[in-house]
Amino acid sequence: MQTRCGLEPRALAALTVVLLVAACLAGGYFWTGRPEPVRAPEIVRAVPVAAAPDTRQGPGPEQGPGPEQGPGAVAGVPKVVVDVGGKVRRPGVLTLPAGSRVADALRAAGGAKPGADLTGINRARVLMDGEQVLVGLPGMAVGGSASGGGTDGPRTPLSLNVATVEQLDTLPGVGPVLAQHIVDHRAERGGFRSVAELREVNGIGERRFADLEPLVRP
Repeated sequence: MQTRCGLEPRALAALTVVLLVAACLAGGYFWTGRPEPVRAPEIVRAVPVAAAPDTRQGPGPEQGPGPEQGPGAVAGVPKVVVDVGGKVRRPGVLTLPAGSRVADALRAAGGAKPGADLTGINRARVLMDGEQVLVGLPGMAVGGSASGGGTDGPRTPLSLNVATVEQLDTLPGVGPVLAQHIVDHRAERGGFRSVAELREVNGIGERRFADLEPLVRP
């Protein structure tokens, strides 16, 4: 090559170095550009979501009773408190759900005792808060007349909510017609909450109410 090109040894050596560098650069370029195996990406597994508690079921065995369980009634549900006395097995003050009837109160009091007279009790009547239900007790003291006669002894206050037309007829100034008005008023209004409501009955004025007030109770 030196003979053909007429190159001096120094120039030939420089050319050789340039060629070597160029060859190294070309080799490096092709080496970096070679195809490489690519590893497949790992499958990402979804984290299992914890199951939400089933709110339709009650608390589990390890939990205590919820706010709607336990011995008391459901919070927020209206109640009525009534006093059941007379000839029942367990007389006393009872708390019952609003809308309960006299039959429910008797059942909660253990039922009527054998031989108790339930003729004057309307067991289908809806109870009112604060009322008293007496079983098997007469509307008047011994010596009173069921047909409208007088009595020499003191009267037992007659319950406006349980008295029959015949019993109301025994009150002073109350005849069969007015007694029926009282019973009809009681059925329309769901009973008497207080003696003062007797003024609302057709045929009872202030004077007659003043006479009846000490002789009756709700």
